Amino acid sequence: MHKDLEYYNINKKVYDLVIESEQELKDNFKRIDDLCFFNSLKVLKAFNEVGISENDFHGTTGYGYDDLGREDIEKVFAKVLGGESALVRSNLISGTHALSTTLFALLRPNDTMLSITGLPYDTLHEVIGIKDNNSSLKAYKINYQQIDLIDNDFDYAKIKEVLKNNKIKLIEIQRSKGYSTRKSITIDKVKKVIAEIRSVSKDVIIMIDNCYCEFVEELSPLEVGADIIVGSLIKNLGGGIARTGGYIAGKKDLVYLCSERLNTPGEAGEVGATLGMNREILLGLYHAPYVVSSSLKTAILTSLVLEKLGYNVEPKYNDLRCDIVQNIIFGNKEDLINYCKGIQKASAIDANAIPEPVETPGYSDKIIMASGSFTQGSSIEISCDGPIREPFIAYQQGSLTYEYGKLAVMIAVSNILK
Repeated sequence: MHKDLEYYNINKKVYDLVIESEQELKDNFKRIDDLCFFNSLKVLKAFNEVGISENDFHGTTGYGYDDLGREDIEKVFAKVLGGESALVRSNLISGTHALSTTLFALLRPNDTMLSITGLPYDTLHEVIGIKDNNSSLKAYKINYQQIDLIDNDFDYAKIKEVLKNNKIKLIEIQRSKGYSTRKSITIDKVKKVIAEIRSVSKDVIIMIDNCYCEFVEELSPLEVGADIIVGSLIKNLGGGIARTGGYIAGKKDLVYLCSERLNTPGEAGEVGATLGMNREILLGLYHAPYVVSSSLKTAILTSLVLEKLGYNVEPKYNDLRCDIVQNIIFGNKEDLINYCKGIQKASAIDANAIPEPVETPGYSDKIIMASGSFTQGSSIEISCDGPIREPFIAYQQGSLTYEYGKLAVMIAVSNILK
């Protein structure tokens, strides 16, 4: 052990366990490196085809008319994600905001939205009207139905039955698990369910919540038949560099409606000052394949180490992954809290802060969150959070480099074993 590790009170047995586990993961890491190369090629090709130049870094103010950099950014994102068009804006403040914008853009009074991955993420409950809110979709007479997963897969028969017997305007698929115990949804499952949906309905809009999933697999949901996908720039595609923002990508007519909802009818995507953010959005996307690969390596290392220590983990270290989230099922509140405190201690920013469970807007349970990040709430930087409820699961994600992730695992595990 290096002498500087003593500063963090890293347990020698934990250090040895992490190094031993790392050696076992060489083949897994090689597959991630290959994926990183493929996605880097995809990004570079998009930059070159669009012809990104230094002129694209210059931002606009006021109305944001004729922002050529903004237009080129959206062309690049559309190519990388496999869509006809994209809306990439700093004033999409989160994944939830981008999802909300899309739902309100595409649904009208008396339309019905159908979730086929069960209950959506907590912060969408007031957007939809699952939890009462006078500004929800429900308040605008937009209906909501839900079909739960069966054994971590779609209920294909039920989906087809509902589509045959009901007028459904939009189907929502949340790929990442959120604060649930289910598995995240692979691109192969997305492809299969889209084929089943299209065998019944050619017109229903298929919308994908793609948060945490970008660059984890080779294909985007748009490349297997989805109509529109949504995500956040303080997650995967921002590469830890974009300070805020989100994206909506897919069919041109649908993205246009979303731009009108975000901005104003008639002006749509032609307005919106970029205020000097073009460079960091482009640089973030350029870095994103490597940063996502670092996050995946950190997640796999975490999974193997915690499993060896007797904790239940999901996914397992050798499972097929489709997002950057690693679940650790602690089974008790103390270990959950202490692990999150360890992650905070391993952060570059606010390492001396002590996370505590608190009431958090948009959530029903108290939440503990560890995120000593350069960007507030950034999920692509090493972070860990979870609701204080049975079975006391930590949801860990991110790491800008694998080395920082490896250190975080050593420090967090030592913190629960001390």
